[in-house]
Amino acid sequence: MTRPDAAVHVEWGAAGASAVGAADVSVVVDVLSFTTSLSVAADRGIEVLPYRSRDMSAADYAAEHGAVLTVARSRVQPGEVSLSPSSIREARGIQRLVLPSPNGSTIAYALAATSTVCIGACLRNAAAVARWIADTHHGDRTVSVIAAGERWPDGSLRPCVEGLWGAGAVLADLLRLRPDLTVSVEADVVVAAWQAVRDTLPSSLQTCASGRELVDAGYRSDVEVAAEVGRSATVPVLEGHRFVDHGRPGG
Repeated sequence: MTRPDAAVHVEWGAAGASAVGAADVSVVVDVLSFTTSLSVAADRGIEVLPYRSRDMSAADYAAEHGAVLTVARSRVQPGEVSLSPSSIREARGIQRLVLPSPNGSTIAYALAATSTVCIGACLRNAAAVARWIADTHHGDRTVSVIAAGERWPDGSLRPCVEGLWGAGAVLADLLRLRPDLTVSVEADVVVAAWQAVRDTLPSSLQTCASGRELVDAGYRSDVEVAAEVGRSATVPVLEGHRFVDHGRPGG
């Protein structure tokens, strides 16, 4: 049911996350970057610490927490790990990663300072995230799904269609499980967007603007990993400054 004072909202980018920082549950969606990599790491039992930037402070932060700092996709060397989900899938002997990104990771890092429940979601684990929210949050609790988007060269928000789809995938399952929830008009729109593309998702993800950029840069495998709809049962929930998988028994 759509209402102006709905319990379920959708926002974009860091400013949107800040605006809804008091939501009971915040779901960060960054399909072609951070949250897909997060889901792959969680599949492998690797703990992820989000961080706001990849600079000297990130190296210090990783050292402080006994973690491996990922490098930029374009600068990765053999044996190193990058933000690429394929790189994380192939990594060996890693227990903890600091995973900076200018969008999804930055948003999650900022939300760690609030009391909200923050979850990382993508197309791979959208169904698992929706079920966990449906099972654990009741009453008048509010849910905000934040599509991270990307950034233009001037730092302004660049909304991305894959973020729209990822948010819609989470909400489509959540509203199927919890039809009692009231939703904003924006939430209805992202669900409709997901339903319109779900049957053509792999090809649509490769041909959308962000997908084409990755494919053209030689990262087709990352887009293919991002298109693994429903492949992951992980529910990465931010506890302190680290994501803990609540999709695991006892999580």
